[in-house]
Amino acid sequence: MTAPGSPHSGAAARQIFAVSGVLTGDRSRTLDLIRYAVALSPAAGADGPDRPVRFCFFPTAEGDHPLAVQWFTDTFGDDPALETSVFAVFPRPNMSREQLLAQDVIWVGGGSVVNLMALWRAHGVDEILHECWQRGVVLAGQSAGSLCWHTGGVTDSFTSSLDAYSNCLGWLPWSNGVHDDLGDQPRRTTYRKLVAAGTLPAGYATEDGVGLHYVDGALHEVISVLPDARAWHVTTDGEREIVPRLI
Repeated sequence: MTAPGSPHSGAAARQIFAVSGVLTGDRSRTLDLIRYAVALSPAAGADGPDRPVRFCFFPTAEGDHPLAVQWFTDTFGDDPALETSVFAVFPRPNMSREQLLAQDVIWVGGGSVVNLMALWRAHGVDEILHECWQRGVVLAGQSAGSLCWHTGGVTDSFTSSLDAYSNCLGWLPWSNGVHDDLGDQPRRTTYRKLVAAGTLPAGYATEDGVGLHYVDGALHEVISVLPDARAWHVTTDGEREIVPRLI
């Protein structure tokens, strides 16, 4: 049985699922995006191993906030189909390289992408995650957990204003815009201005509820849990709308 949106079954494809979580309205729809990420792992399919899916949460961008950890534990901890864990960096990393490599899916929460990258690099987590990716662990996340896999994007991690940040992992050679909704969302306009000026490279932007599924470093599919939500390919010449597949 092939995982949703995946071109393989059981193959160690390098998968990244980068999403804008749902910030307004029915926020529970973010859980649908998380469950979709879990289902991308070959371990979740009928042909997967006869064991729970090993699912690890990274709350680094929120400073390992206890409420974030509690939310994850309350939401997923009793699911018999999952073997859950939480990777924390405070006061020191609580999981080894071997434990992280043994995961099937890693979900990175939102928060400060600048602090996230600094902490990962200080502890060598970036190198371990790259090895996880190469071995077929599904890497996924929302907001900061979406930006981190790209070259960079728009962030308010430095001050309350929006700035460009171009020191993310860069395994996906595009910039990323999150929470790219129409209306009074300033990230949308700021992202396009920064790409047009060449401050950020061309990239993909997602409205809330939309996820970008990359396989082996290329955009494979765009999905959404909200009707009428869109993704956009933004370049120096303008933008192209991408209509997601609604799940």
